[in-house]
Amino acid sequence: MKLSRIALAGGVAASTVLLIAGPAAAHVSVQPVGEAAKGGYATLNFKVPNERDQASTVKLEVNFPADHPLSSVTPQAVPGWDIKIDKSKLDKPLEVHGKKITEAVSKVTWTADDSEIAPGYFQQFPVSVGALPEDADQLVFKAIQTYDNKEVVRWIEEPTDGGEEPDSPAPVLKLSAASDDHHGGGAADDAKEADDHKAADTAASTEETHAAASSSSSDTTARTLGIIGIVIGVAGVAFGVLAGRRRSA
Repeated sequence: MKLSRIALAGGVAASTVLLIAGPAAAHVSVQPVGEAAKGGYATLNFKVPNERDQASTVKLEVNFPADHPLSSVTPQAVPGWDIKIDKSKLDKPLEVHGKKITEAVSKVTWTADDSEIAPGYFQQFPVSVGALPEDADQLVFKAIQTYDNKEVVRWIEEPTDGGEEPDSPAPVLKLSAASDDHHGGGAADDAKEADDHKAADTAASTEETHAAASSSSSDTTARTLGIIGIVIGVAGVAFGVLAGRRRSA
């Protein structure tokens, strides 16, 4: 009986150690800066954590959804990383601002040049994208992470509604309801834009006030000089008359 209790306690302790030592739930993910509204443009951050203790991440490949191609994909430069953009022909051309787009970005690859993602760190890779589809609630970006020990982790499993998260889930971007301006960026950008307009209006009003004051000052000066000129003219005429009378006398 005593041995059984000891064995049971040992089993519970072992299970606890396994649970604590289990891998952290970290994977490649995608998040918008502000919001990603349907039909609009957005800046996305692909967040890449390093899940290995003895290896560094040296490459990231992000595949863009072929079922909802994006007409504009512009990655931001990341110090220490080379960027390669792959495009593919579209089965059905996109029409953007009156122009037909026949190809779209299919993959963006970041390769470490003189940098890397060391153990215990993460790196974000920003990309400006648009126009986001209006007929979808989310976009799936399948990603491939490569370590300097040649290990490759494929984050390509698509989540299912109501199901458990896969072991290697693909980054999923949730789309919000369409906005009026179709530029995305969230309330912070809207507030900033409003502040910019307010500052511009204030500057214009100040400039107009200064211009009016300057104009008023110029008018006053001109009038003063005119009056002085008239006084000097009258004095000159009077002096001339008096001088003529003295000569006659």
